[in-house]
Amino acid sequence: MRIRSLLALAAVGVSLSACSTVDRFDAAGDVHALLVAIRDNDRAGFDAHVDRQALKGQIEARLMDEARQRQPGDKWMAVAAILAGPVADVAGEALIRPETFHAAANYYGYTPDRPLPGRVAIASALRPAGDGRVCAAKKDGPCMLIFTREGSTWRLTGFDPQAANLHLKR
Repeated sequence: MRIRSLLALAAVGVSLSACSTVDRFDAAGDVHALLVAIRDNDRAGFDAHVDRQALKGQIEARLMDEARQRQPGDKWMAVAAILAGPVADVAGEALIRPETFHAAANYYGYTPDRPLPGRVAIASALRPAGDGRVCAAKKDGPCMLIFTREGSTWRLTGFDPQAANLHLKR
């Protein structure tokens, strides 16, 4: 009886891990397309794999968090809260472009002087991030880029600016 229970538990575990493996492998094609678009400064390819609204929302939430960390009663907190949306829109237009993400693409091996990683290699750099999302991370490294399935396409919906070492190209 105990062996049957263990086998049933193992079968459930294998089936659950298979689902995350399928998601990672499925997402790898779109992650690859995004990283190629970043490497090649292909704005149309980049835009096809990026959820601008989600990224702007992340920027706005970060601005609001910064405003909340100010001292209570600080008049700048109210100003920051009011301006968070418009500032996020301007920052989104300035930051959400292929040039800004070059450091992340380079980190994953997408440089003109090296062969492109294969889909299996990309899938191995992805890990489940909860709620059906996957994140790009090397081995035990931080999650730099977060992808969410939207219809049949996996799109960039979040990023960690410190981990990705993102910056504006001047």
